Amino acid sequence: MPEAAPSNIVEWTVSELSSALKRTVEDAYGFVRVRGEISGFKGASPSGHCYFRLKDDKAVLEGVIWKGNFARMRVKPEEGLDVIVTGKLTTFPGSSKYQIVIDSLEPAGVGALMKLLEERKKKLAAEGLFDEARKQLIPFLPEVIGVVTSPTGAVIRDILHRLADRFPRHVLVWPVRVQGEASAGEVANAIAGFNALAERGPIPRPDLIIVARGGGSLEDLWSFNEEIVVRAAAASMIPLISAVGHETDITLIDFASDRRAPTPTAAAEMAVPVRSELLATLNALGNRKYACWQRGMERHRRELTMLTRALPKDILAEPRQSLDSLAERLPRALRANAQVHHTQYSRIASRLAPQLLSNTVERRRERYSSLNQRLKASLVANAQAHVARIERARERVAAFGERSQRATLALLKQHQVRIERAERLLNAFSYREVLKRGFALVRDGDGHPLRAAAGVSAGMRLDIEFADGRVAATADGGASGDVIIRQTVVTKTVVVEAPAKPKPRAKSGGEGSGGQGSLFG
Repeated sequence: MPEAAPSNIVEWTVSELSSALKRTVEDAYGFVRVRGEISGFKGASPSGHCYFRLKDDKAVLEGVIWKGNFARMRVKPEEGLDVIVTGKLTTFPGSSKYQIVIDSLEPAGVGALMKLLEERKKKLAAEGLFDEARKQLIPFLPEVIGVVTSPTGAVIRDILHRLADRFPRHVLVWPVRVQGEASAGEVANAIAGFNALAERGPIPRPDLIIVARGGGSLEDLWSFNEEIVVRAAAASMIPLISAVGHETDITLIDFASDRRAPTPTAAAEMAVPVRSELLATLNALGNRKYACWQRGMERHRRELTMLTRALPKDILAEPRQSLDSLAERLPRALRANAQVHHTQYSRIASRLAPQLLSNTVERRRERYSSLNQRLKASLVANAQAHVARIERARERVAAFGERSQRATLALLKQHQVRIERAERLLNAFSYREVLKRGFALVRDGDGHPLRAAAGVSAGMRLDIEFADGRVAATADGGASGDVIIRQTVVTKTVVVEAPAKPKPRAKSGGEGSGGQGSLFG
C-alpha cells in the first residue's frame, strides 16, 4: 500500500487540549450570571461540596458550589427552585464537560421567594414547630429581659425608651446583624446563648427574650425565615417574643415564637405592664381591702352588742360566788397537803438511817462476791469442757485421717492391679506375640505390610520382621512366574528374652511340613 502523505496539523495530547479549552472558556466568559431551575440536587456530599444542574426548557448546565461558599450562602439550593447564580464558567477535564463554579445564589424574583417561603413553612409546620401546645406563657413582670437585635439601630432605642416609660427593667442586649448572609447564624446563636446562661451565674439569665428588627423588604427580612433561626426560637426554654418588621410583615420566626408583636415598641409593651397603672391598681385594691375589713369589724361589733343585750344581768353571779368559796378553801387545802407530804417524808427518812444503809451495802457486797466466785468457777468448768470437746474432735480427725490413708492405699492397689491386667491383655493382643510363635511380618520398601504373594513383584525390596530381629531382602522372579525371595542384608538383630514355648505343630493342608502360613489370612 502507498504510504499516507505527511500532514502539517499540530498533534495534541488529551491533557493539552483539555487545558487549552479550559483557558479559552475561562478567558472568554469569566464571571457570568445565569438563571435556571435547580435539578438533581441531593444535598451536600460527604466532602461538603454541592453538585447539581441548572436547566431550562432547552439546555442543561452543570453547577458546583464549594464547601466554603455553601456555608456562607443565605439561600440554600433546593430541588426545583428557580434561581439566579453568579460564578465562574470553567471546564472539568475528567469528564469532558463545562460547568459553573457558583459563588452566590438567589431566588429568581419575589414570586420564587414566596414559593420557597410557603414550602419551608409547610415543612416546619409538619414537624410541629408551630403548634400552639408548645408555646409558653409570657411572664407578667420579668426581672431581666434579653434583646436580640442590632446595637446601632433605632429598634433598641425604641425598646429601651418604651421600657423606661412603662416599667424600668434590667435589659441585656445581644448584638447581632439583622441583615446579610451571617445574620441568621448570629440570631440563632444569640437565642441559644441566652438559654445557655446559668440561673444564678455572673450574667443573669433572662426571663424573657425579644427578637427585634425594623421593617424592610422580603429580601431584607429573609434571615428570620431561615430554618436555623426558626428551630432556635422553637427550642428556646425562655419565653420569646418576635418583633420583626412592621405589622404587615410576616416571617417564619413569628409562627415559632411564643408571642408575636407587630412592632418592636409593641413588644416592649407586651413585656412589662405600666408601673403607674399597676401602682394605682394596687392602691385601689388596698383601699378596697381596708374598707372590707372595716365593714367586717363593724358588723362583728354590732353582733357582739346584740348578744350582750340578750344575756341575763345576773348570769355571772353564781360563778362569782363559786369562785369566792373556792378561794376560801384553797389555803386550808394547801396546809393539809403540806402536812401529808411532811408525814410521808418523816416515814421514809427513818428508813434512810446511815446504819441501815451500811448493812444494805454490806449484804449487797457479800452477794456480789459470791456471784463473782461462782462466775469464775463456771468459766473454768466451761473452759475444761471446751478443751475436752476439742480433744475428742482431734481424736476423731486422726481416726478419719488413718481411715482415709488406708482407703487411698487400697484404691491405689486396686488401680495397679487393673493396670497390670490391662498390660497383660495388651501384650496378649500384640502382633509381636504372634511373631514369637514363629510367624514373620513382611513389609514393602515403604514400610507397608504385604498381605498376599500377589502383591510382590520381581526386584521389590522387602523388609521381613521376626521375633528376634528384622531382615532386608529382594524378590527374584523364576521361569514359571513364581517369586523367589533372596536375602541380602540383615539390618538388625533383636535378642528377645521370652519363656520357651512348645514348637507349633504343622497344620494339615499347608504348603509343606515346615511352612508357617500367612500372617494376614
